[in-house]
Amino acid sequence: MIGYPERNEAIRILTEAEQLNPGLWVDHSKNVAKCAEAIANACEGLDGEKAYILGLLHDVGRRAGVGQLMHVYYGWKYMLELGYPDVARVCLSHSYNTHSMDDDMAVCDITEEQNSELKDALEECVYDDYDLLIQLCDSISMAEGVVDICVRMSDIKRRYGSYPQAKWDKNLYLLDYFNKKTGKDIYEICRR
Repeated sequence: MIGYPERNEAIRILTEAEQLNPGLWVDHSKNVAKCAEAIANACEGLDGEKAYILGLLHDVGRRAGVGQLMHVYYGWKYMLELGYPDVARVCLSHSYNTHSMDDDMAVCDITEEQNSELKDALEECVYDDYDLLIQLCDSISMAEGVVDICVRMSDIKRRYGSYPQAKWDKNLYLLDYFNKKTGKDIYEICRR
């Protein structure tokens, strides 16, 4: 069993989600997908098609409405319901690059039970290079396109009121990790 949909189905899922909750998050997701595909194609052992689909659907939980932590929970649950565990994992992992909910700046807009369920799932989650790749692409992509990682993190800090240093440092680590893994500058790869 493959853990993610084919490209046309992923596009259909995103289009349906956009109809339920239109917003800049859709263009952001498309940019994450493009960056993930380009970087994966430059990395030995990663599949650009899979990376594109994971990037495209990482924020699909936003289909449930405007919210913060709820997009992680609902994306994770929705992808599990559809039978796409790889996408579900990325819906969960993309927000937790330090593998901990302790440094989350999102408002907890889900029930205590849902939050506990999410925390348990995160503890069981084993990250691979696709998780790391989507975390990186999420941190360099805005609705308008690719931006410097510090610009993106500063934008999030402005909107949420804070940005934990551990998350900031991990994003810089991910940038360096994929620069080394590709042997190229990530920004050049993504802006082609």
